[in-house]
Amino acid sequence: MAACSNFCEIAGGTGSFSGKQNDMHLAASIRKWLFLFFGLFTFAATAADRPNILYCLADDWSYPHAGVYGDKVIRTPNFDKLASEGALFTHAFSAAPSCTPSRAAMLTGRAPHQLREGANLWGMLPKEFETYPDMLERAGYVVGLWGKGWGPGNYQAGGWTRNPAGPGFANFEAFLKTVPKGKPFCFWFGSHDPHRAYKKGSGVEAGLKPDGVQVPPFWPDTPATRSDILDYYAASERFDRDMGKYLELLEKYGFAQNTIVVASGDNGWPFPRAKANLYDAGTRQPLAVRWPGKVKPGMVIDAFVNLTDIAPTFLDVAGLKPPSNMTGQSWVPLLEGKSQPGRDAVFVERERHANVRKGDLSYPSRAVRNDSYLYIRNLRPHRWPGGDPEKYVAVGPYGDCDDGPTKHEIIDHKAEPYFFLAFAKRPAEELYDLKNDPYEMTNVVERAEYADAHKQMRAKLDDWMRKTKDPRFDHDDDRFDKYEYFGNAPKEQPKRKRVNAQTK
Repeated sequence: MAACSNFCEIAGGTGSFSGKQNDMHLAASIRKWLFLFFGLFTFAATAADRPNILYCLADDWSYPHAGVYGDKVIRTPNFDKLASEGALFTHAFSAAPSCTPSRAAMLTGRAPHQLREGANLWGMLPKEFETYPDMLERAGYVVGLWGKGWGPGNYQAGGWTRNPAGPGFANFEAFLKTVPKGKPFCFWFGSHDPHRAYKKGSGVEAGLKPDGVQVPPFWPDTPATRSDILDYYAASERFDRDMGKYLELLEKYGFAQNTIVVASGDNGWPFPRAKANLYDAGTRQPLAVRWPGKVKPGMVIDAFVNLTDIAPTFLDVAGLKPPSNMTGQSWVPLLEGKSQPGRDAVFVERERHANVRKGDLSYPSRAVRNDSYLYIRNLRPHRWPGGDPEKYVAVGPYGDCDDGPTKHEIIDHKAEPYFFLAFAKRPAEELYDLKNDPYEMTNVVERAEYADAHKQMRAKLDDWMRKTKDPRFDHDDDRFDKYEYFGNAPKEQPKRKRVNAQTK
């Protein structure tokens, strides 16, 4: 009514002007008011139409461990259904094979090497690097988090008053009850699964069969290894069940048809030559996206994507232009069935994972992966890739690899070629022919027949490092090793309190 009153007052000519001057003032006032009125109306309509965003993120879940990818042992009905109702990505990769930098890249849309302390595990993320939850919140979204957001690390040291992934809630249902009608929301479900430690034998107890397991050829195929994989599968299935409860709540509260749901993992599985390594087992991720009315059900997208793309994608979905300093790019064109330049390769990297080398040293590496080759550049090849053989600060011997039965099978027996592949020192460059060596076990970098491929992949990585202003390209001064490590030598891990999406 106030709007009508003000408009009527203007139209009634109650101002002090008269004649032609008054008419000009009146016309200008009417145009100004109409612009304001319809501008506000358009903004309200746009805000109401903007989709909600639900990001379901597993902790150490790796490709291809889902039924929809052809794994015959693991049971992931909710992820499989999500993919059937939307799009399944076959070449999705994390920016880094380590929790903290991978999550920082998702949140900021920037390569880890641009984030200073944010490139390391157990580091911090300086507040100057904006995150998509903050940007969406300023644009009118209600944002929230349950579980593991950005981290592990010390976000307060970076100047944050809350986790960079958003404010925490007791559960998803409690969050949904706070969302005002007509306001869009963005929620981060950060599962703790399937991160170690596992209850030994939990996979068999869950009814999983060891004889169906596909053991990668870079691990010894023993009963202990098979059981270890099943325990990981059981924890991955728990993530899938919890995600299913989130999807049920979207239906219950009437949000399912206007919510884009994205499900993935943060890095590779916690086994030797996987997590904390730039091989596929450390960086390749499951990824499915459901967006009713926007994404055609049953789509399969083979283009290469990086989870650094999460931030620009969510901003694009919300109708916001991603900042130009983001190295990631939106997937929306791919979800619309369009081709997109630059989707023929992906770049991955790592700095310090756990603090497992004397002198707080990292094992810096960069890599480029396309459909034919994986090229890795190890910038400090004289260091141990898995950590020093003797415990320094965290985890234990070769501490960049999480402790577990498969690791012990290799270390305790010095089993070859498994020990060499997982823990021995590596050359400055590695090149793998993925057509003939899908498990990336034979380094062909010095073979003459691969000279052209080596040259092309090396140049591609150089170009990316230069364009993204990677400090390792121009200076390579080990600055990442000097950043503070906020983790401590681990105590016995407490049992995690499992909380599902609903109020307990």
